[in-house]
Amino acid sequence: MARIRPPVPFSELITKLSTDTLLPLMQKYKATDSTGAYLHWDKFKWKVEKGDNDQTAWAATKLARRSTIKYIPELTGKNETEHFNYSVPDSLYAKLHYIDKITGGGQVLGDATFITGHEKDRYLVKSLMMEEAITSSQLEGAATTRKVAKEMLETNRPPRDKSEQMIVNNYLLMKKVFEKKHEDLSVDLLLDLHRIATYQAIDNNAISGELRTANDISVRNSYNEIAHEPPCFTTLKERLIKLCEFANKNSDGQQSDQFMHPLVKAIILHFMIGYIHPFGDGNGRTARALFYWSMLRSGYWLFEFVSISKLLQEKRSDYDAAFIYTETDELDLTYFLYNQADTVVKAVDALQLHIKNKKQEFYQFMSWIERSPLAKKLKTVQLDLLKEAVKEPGKEFTSKQVATQFDISENTARSHLNALVDANLLVAAKANTGKSVLYVAPANLQAKLKI
Repeated sequence: MARIRPPVPFSELITKLSTDTLLPLMQKYKATDSTGAYLHWDKFKWKVEKGDNDQTAWAATKLARRSTIKYIPELTGKNETEHFNYSVPDSLYAKLHYIDKITGGGQVLGDATFITGHEKDRYLVKSLMMEEAITSSQLEGAATTRKVAKEMLETNRPPRDKSEQMIVNNYLLMKKVFEKKHEDLSVDLLLDLHRIATYQAIDNNAISGELRTANDISVRNSYNEIAHEPPCFTTLKERLIKLCEFANKNSDGQQSDQFMHPLVKAIILHFMIGYIHPFGDGNGRTARALFYWSMLRSGYWLFEFVSISKLLQEKRSDYDAAFIYTETDELDLTYFLYNQADTVVKAVDALQLHIKNKKQEFYQFMSWIERSPLAKKLKTVQLDLLKEAVKEPGKEFTSKQVATQFDISENTARSHLNALVDANLLVAAKANTGKSVLYVAPANLQAKLKI
């Protein structure tokens, strides 16, 4: 990521400009450009029209932004007299509206003709919770393949190294977030989330579940330059108490005179953990967990199924830039709001595609069940196993994995698997190590079933 040029502070800039030069440009330069982009000075200065003074144009833009700005009294910068702030220009409002429209009520997942509640939990919640656990860990530097990581989570295999431990931790972290979604945020809950996220997977001599006790930490850019120095460790407890007050405040506009969109609040919570950096390590994992907690607490239950870390990983430089934009421009969180709103839009679109594919698979499989004499002889668990086997030829099942997946005993799981072997739908083979039996999906299974 290239070095970012910070703007001249507005208070200093405005004293150097005359009303005569500023007023004409205020008709031309608004909070966003004509495409709806909320530009930082680093990019804005290159978009100023020829003949216009770039500093004057920037001042006009800042005045337009300040007319709708909202300050957050609980959240301050390192100088505790400076408050974080944000605004919601039309182009950001449009993104929030789109997300509300797509996720509102979650009707698409509640479609009774698609999938039962139990199947929805198994095929969507579990698979997407795994997705978030894996990519969140990879974002923090965990080095393992997705296939190996998924196999570990599905079979409940103990992690073999730190990277795998991070993935298990993040999976348990997501489960904890769902469990605590109706509780108020507290410093103790934050510490608990961090403890789960970093169990046996923490660096910088930090301690899981404990705040840092020194200022020997900084965030560096791709040039290994210091991009962010967090606030002093002596202020952490007070800052987190204020953050919890902000998180728990009723901002629905119905019982107070203030409204803050739930996604805006969740994104700000995410940002503030990164900014405060209360822990020696594991801040990113904790921040993303807090984002999910906030969305679920606000009733956006569809976010149980939305995975954001993969998209953050793909656009890490944009994420980092948005963070720096906020810090270098008078604590204006709007830059980060735009960045994260774009990420969420992509994530909910990806979820829609995922659901569409799942529906297609489900309908194909149900069609086969309705016309196949064989299907009528099989039990629900056996049908579910066949569905997975059809999707992934060569997939290996074990009785332990199936027992974990379906919450049944190993003996019952083994009986189901052997029944499919007897029906010539799975192939039994000895494992290379130990005495366990592997049950393999044959390559021609779909042809056998005539799906």
